[in-house]
Amino acid sequence: MRALWRGSISFGLVNVPVKMYAATERKSLSFRQIHRACGTPIRYEKVCPFCNRKVEDEEIVRGYEYEKGKFVVIEEKDLESIPDETTRTIDIVDFVNLSEIDPVYFDRSYFLGPEETGQKAYVLLFEALKKTGKIAIAKVMIRSKQHLACVRPYGEKHLVMETMFYPDEVRSAGDVPILPDVKLHENEVKMAMQLIGSLSSDFKPEKYTDEYRKAVLDIIRAKVEGEEVKVPPGREEKVVDLMEALKASLAMVEREKEKAEKKKASGAKRKKAATS
Repeated sequence: MRALWRGSISFGLVNVPVKMYAATERKSLSFRQIHRACGTPIRYEKVCPFCNRKVEDEEIVRGYEYEKGKFVVIEEKDLESIPDETTRTIDIVDFVNLSEIDPVYFDRSYFLGPEETGQKAYVLLFEALKKTGKIAIAKVMIRSKQHLACVRPYGEKHLVMETMFYPDEVRSAGDVPILPDVKLHENEVKMAMQLIGSLSSDFKPEKYTDEYRKAVLDIIRAKVEGEEVKVPPGREEKVVDLMEALKASLAMVEREKEKAEKKKASGAKRKKAATS
């Protein structure tokens, strides 16, 4: 795995040299736009509509739109004037409880691995965070942007860093319309809680798969191999009584549990017969 960034975690007078690696990757499918008539990919060019000509990369500069249609140009020398003492540092400013942070603040995850010269300090920070139950809130520069971030233990011996949104980057939920004064029957709440209890389990990420991506890949494979593309019928949406929907959902969960138990028992019998 290639390191994306090298620097150090700083807290107090302690520095922990680390390398940063991408912890996640997108598995979404990407499509090219092609000309239907000949199957050729469409080409995109950078064109200035005012000069009405193609513009080369060396002619392009960064501009910030401070008013509609009005820009100020930002040169590299302008950015070089900003103090860079924090550009290679994950600067810890606080230690907090993870439970205090709403997940809406989290953005992207990165693994932090120790440099050879900082292995002891890395393990020390990992153990201290794990034993105190705290996570570190820090600031870090990545790709010319200062990010808020948290550093926390991951698994048995690694640190992971999540970049976070600043408070002014999180939109207000107050702008989302809600239905006021909705009356709920006590039995509806109890049955909904019962359904949640029936569907509750330990989080095992390996059991979740991208069904849509798999279906699209099946369609692509069928087209490549010249097979007939079969599309399953869509599920019909019906407006049903809330209590009836809850009852039907509970009954469905019970049936699925019975099937799973029978399958488990059958597998155990076959395993026992094979070993005897």
